[in-house]
Amino acid sequence: MTYRISSPRALLARFGRHEDGATIVELAIVLPIFLLIFLGLIDFGRLAFHFSATEKAVQLAARIAAVRPPACDALVAFLDDHSDTNPRGSYTDVSGPRFGTNCAYASGVCLDPKIPPCAGNAAADADARATVDEIWTMLQFAVPNDPTADFDKSNLTFSYEFDPDMNFLGGPFVPMVTVTIEELPFRFVSPLGALAALAANGATAESDALTTVTTNFKIFSDFSATLPGEDLASGSSG
Repeated sequence: MTYRISSPRALLARFGRHEDGATIVELAIVLPIFLLIFLGLIDFGRLAFHFSATEKAVQLAARIAAVRPPACDALVAFLDDHSDTNPRGSYTDVSGPRFGTNCAYASGVCLDPKIPPCAGNAAADADARATVDEIWTMLQFAVPNDPTADFDKSNLTFSYEFDPDMNFLGGPFVPMVTVTIEELPFRFVSPLGALAALAANGATAESDALTTVTTNFKIFSDFSATLPGEDLASGSSG
């Protein structure tokens, strides 16, 4: 039997016509792009879900705070000192003014307690702690709950603002209640920057920026909601 030795040129030409393994090469090119898009959809979908869930959670937190005892000890002390009612302010005239006068009638008709905002972990009064605990328990099921995240009751801020239009002299103190969730953490779970660099056949400024954006914990903007407090028809006639 005679064997024919092909020339190098013929071997190269035959090799160039071979399609064996072409699918693997195509897969190697397309796979990083596919993973980048697929995992990016998952992570940014998680981001959108948590954003929407937190917006709803802070609205519910404000509702709880509006109908529960104050979460700020300073407001608890003010209400205890004045029997939960609006005391007289600096304004006086011949008529008193009378109890039942709207606090917006003139400056100083009612005393503005100017309660400073307080953090959820600062509550010492038992009723205040109960309000914070109820809100915190609810939030556990609504916000990103990575156990390694730096997020606790100190990330909750409560504000009780005096609104003259909503109050009257001798009537129940009804504040505008604001609950704020601050510095809510979120962590991407996919190596999107590395996949972008792989798809681009090397690190680029864009892939480096994506790595920076999706590495470690990131912080949402603050979420807050405000509702008027409920007086439950309490108060006194003066």
